Amino acid sequence: MEFKQTLKQRANQVESLLKEYMPSEEGYQKTIMESMNYSLSAGGKRLRPILTMEACKVVGGNVEDAIPFAMAIEMIHTYSLIHDDLPALDNDDLRRGKKTNHIVYGEDMAILAGDALLNYAFEVMLSNSIDKENPNKYLKAINEIAKTSGIYGMIGGQVVDIQSENKQISKEMLDYIHNNKTAAIIIGCMRAGAIIGDATQEQLEKITKYAKNIGLSFQIVDDILDIVGDESKLGKKVGSDIENHKSTYPSLIGLDESKNIAYELIQEAKESINSINKETKFLSDLADYIIDREY
Repeated sequence: MEFKQTLKQRANQVESLLKEYMPSEEGYQKTIMESMNYSLSAGGKRLRPILTMEACKVVGGNVEDAIPFAMAIEMIHTYSLIHDDLPALDNDDLRRGKKTNHIVYGEDMAILAGDALLNYAFEVMLSNSIDKENPNKYLKAINEIAKTSGIYGMIGGQVVDIQSENKQISKEMLDYIHNNKTAAIIIGCMRAGAIIGDATQEQLEKITKYAKNIGLSFQIVDDILDIVGDESKLGKKVGSDIENHKSTYPSLIGLDESKNIAYELIQEAKESINSINKETKFLSDLADYIIDREY
């Protein structure tokens, strides 16, 4: 219970910071800002920005330097959710307990809001990097985020996910989908935070392993919750994977084995992160939260 309160406090901190980075709703194009802010302010766990800042912190960096990148990561994540919910993809009408963006603003504005959030994220990162003392490390951090959210990361995973619907796929291909669609951006945000914090190569490798493991475990738990989860806690309807004929861990190897694999991944993640230093309790507890979460 204590960790959940801590996590809630961190999420509230992100909410406050995010307001400072949201575009102002004015001008002829204010509808797009309203649409962007509607989804940005819809709540959620805010794990990715939290992970960005925490990765910077555990390697001894200045967390203030990582804040713009943490906010940009949430913009990129939110854009992906807006597009995921569109009729051409998952066709969902609920997200985080609220009507999805295209239900409120129409498909045209939802598409543009997603595009705008992606572009705006890079505006935020670049404008907070140019005049820094060591701009090179910030460019490296931006590169990590661009790579893991693009065709060799999140988008690549989404493409294979869509093309695999109504097909029987191998566990190897399913791992590719999960490692790219979900885990990649988690890896990117944590590596970016660590790079900004001047991480050593050894620290970066340990953080990468932690991020990859919790990312894959997070998606396996999502697959499980889509079958056994409580819709009122999830904030979206359950059973969408079955409805959309998606291959998942439970559909390929069963619920019990899926739970076992997710648990093993979390244990490995904790071992990796705890070997960095003594300031990793939050990340270790977060790994446990991911395996035990109900939404």
